[in-house]
Amino acid sequence: MAEEQEIRKKKKQGVGKSAAKDVAQIALTVSLIAVCAWTTIPIFLIPFTLQTFAVAFAGGLLGWKKGMIAVGAYILMGLVGIPVFSNFQAGTAVLFGPTGGYLFGFFFLTAITGLFKLVPVRNRWGRAGMLFGAMVLGMSVCYLFGTVWFMLMYKCTAGYALTICVTPFLPADFVKFVLAAVLCVRTEKYIK
Repeated sequence: MAEEQEIRKKKKQGVGKSAAKDVAQIALTVSLIAVCAWTTIPIFLIPFTLQTFAVAFAGGLLGWKKGMIAVGAYILMGLVGIPVFSNFQAGTAVLFGPTGGYLFGFFFLTAITGLFKLVPVRNRWGRAGMLFGAMVLGMSVCYLFGTVWFMLMYKCTAGYALTICVTPFLPADFVKFVLAAVLCVRTEKYIK
């Protein structure tokens, strides 16, 4: 009987530590996304930021559940007025404005990358390559969602939207995703 109570006590302690660790990881990820959003180089209508690096990194490192919670918390913070978006912006005008679809599209980037994290690949370079491919796929869906949103808001053609919102960012996204995939593989052993 005493042995069973000891086992239950250890399980409860483990659950508490696990929950605290999850909350800390999510909070740090939200902070990373915000800091990367503030790292801005204005280009065209949509600023160039490191935000997509942080969002892809969140999915690749934390997995789809915790990664999506982090993205949701980030978006919620911006919605309530905390200036976490690029150029220290916040509020409904940003979130539901012409480029808000890209912010909501971050859910796709995180979810797809996080789901691919579940694929058991032991080779580190193979794992990094798989995560990179997942990030590209996730960002493609994010771009599709955000571009359709932009077209509906601006009532413009797909060609115009792609020229303004997607094409200028592709080379930088490639570099960010290579870096994010490699960092995910190199740091995932410290997250467990």
